[in-house]
Amino acid sequence: MVLLSDSIADDAEFFVEQIEVLAIVFDNTDDVTVWATTFFDNDIHFFHLALPFLALDQLMRLAAGRTEALQEEVSDALAAAEWPALLEYNSDEKPPVLLPQIALKLSVTYPAEGDEADDDLQPHNIFYLEGVYLRLGE
Repeated sequence: MVLLSDSIADDAEFFVEQIEVLAIVFDNTDDVTVWATTFFDNDIHFFHLALPFLALDQLMRLAAGRTEALQEEVSDALAAAEWPALLEYNSDEKPPVLLPQIALKLSVTYPAEGDEADDDLQPHNIFYLEGVYLRLGE
């Protein structure tokens, strides 16, 4: 499996499809991190997606046949007393969450200035969601 950040040509926004959610991580901030894979450039790529809670709910509503169960799991995780809370979807009992007929428009993130040499900033493997698109007619 390849890191998505290692396969992008530049910092332009781009689309990914054939997404499988492997984990959802909640910490004590207002955002959530999704660990996912996508089929990109003829290979499976792993990436992190930083989301506000509202966008997570939108993605879970698009999860084929699992929406209600996922929303319940997310609700339970948010009620947890310990942080970070982790929901994993990588076993036979809890398989990856498929997002069929969905394309995500992503944007690249970079380390803050001063974290690395300014002339050689490599993108993080963390992306921001710019938009969610549904493929029609298939």
